[in-house]
Amino acid sequence: MSGRIITVAQQKGGSGKTTLAAHLAVALSQRGPDGRRAQIAVLDCDPQGSLGEWFEAREAALGENGTGLTFRTASGWGARREARSLARDFDYVVIDTPPKSDVESRPAIEAADLVAVPVQPTPIDLWATQSTLDMIAKEGTASLLVINRAQSRVALTQEISTAIAALGHPAALTRLGNRVGYAASMGHGLTVLETGPGSKGALEIEALAAEFRRHLGG
Repeated sequence: MSGRIITVAQQKGGSGKTTLAAHLAVALSQRGPDGRRAQIAVLDCDPQGSLGEWFEAREAALGENGTGLTFRTASGWGARREARSLARDFDYVVIDTPPKSDVESRPAIEAADLVAVPVQPTPIDLWATQSTLDMIAKEGTASLLVINRAQSRVALTQEISTAIAALGHPAALTRLGNRVGYAASMGHGLTVLETGPGSKGALEIEALAAEFRRHLGG
């Protein structure tokens, strides 16, 4: 068995990185390569530990055996080793990385089959994303920009669309809306898939997870 590694990276803070990592992990767990429920490991490499706090809340809400995920932590170069070890036993490994630290993020990016880069659709956020994309390109890893906190029913302006294209990295077709449900569900150790199944937010996450499966050949 050889699982696929998805690293969620963004050096700019406040991009929704941890929320994306948690939601992707749960969404990917719903269907594995053979149609069964996928085996998912989440790896927290952010010293702030937000993903770990979310997982502890998840255990409290669903029980230790009901989370549907396996949780691990690592730091620095240990992240690469831990991720590759987990990939031998799990279908997908989802890694959350710290902002503002290329030293801590680089090993997780190097280990990844695909790097998810959340970015809010503003010129400033897009400009700030360039350093992350440069680091990904240097490691030769495939990436996928994920437009996050997009205003509902508001099309991307030509300026933003042009700026995204200028970054030279592919962007997911699915955009995540600026929805309260994402953050609210995280506070309970859950995701919008569980607190609002069938909601617009849940449908967005399911569509995004399907895109990641396609990019990873699953």
